[in-house]
Amino acid sequence: MLIGIPTILTPDLLRHLSAMGHGDELIIADANFPAEACTDRIERLAGVTATDALKAILSILPLDSYDDTPARTMQVVDDQEAIPDTRVEFQRIIDTEADHPAKIQAVERFEFYEQAKRAYCIVQTAERRLYGNIILKKGVVAPS
Repeated sequence: MLIGIPTILTPDLLRHLSAMGHGDELIIADANFPAEACTDRIERLAGVTATDALKAILSILPLDSYDDTPARTMQVVDDQEAIPDTRVEFQRIIDTEADHPAKIQAVERFEFYEQAKRAYCIVQTAERRLYGNIILKKGVVAPS
């Protein structure tokens, strides 16, 4: 146990978050996401929702302030204008928890999968709500 680290973040996930460099991307994925088809670097958070994972991860991971789209979600299939509840909640968490709050951008489904294949790591959660997936781009930890 460590002081100040959310207990849902596993030792292996903490290692990945620490190893990521500026500009590396992380996917927080729902239970239906095809993580195994996208990468070999997968961490699973059993029993954890994607929104709880996002809140915990943003407590220690900076968002990229040099990119206009450091947070991206998947567009709803056949309704690009729809905004799923998960995206609304993701945005609320980013607005209140991120060191660099940013507006979430939506990405077409298959483009999201392609971006996921280039991600540093996928965090697969137990999220059952649809469209519970988000890409985060890591920023810089500024000198103190």
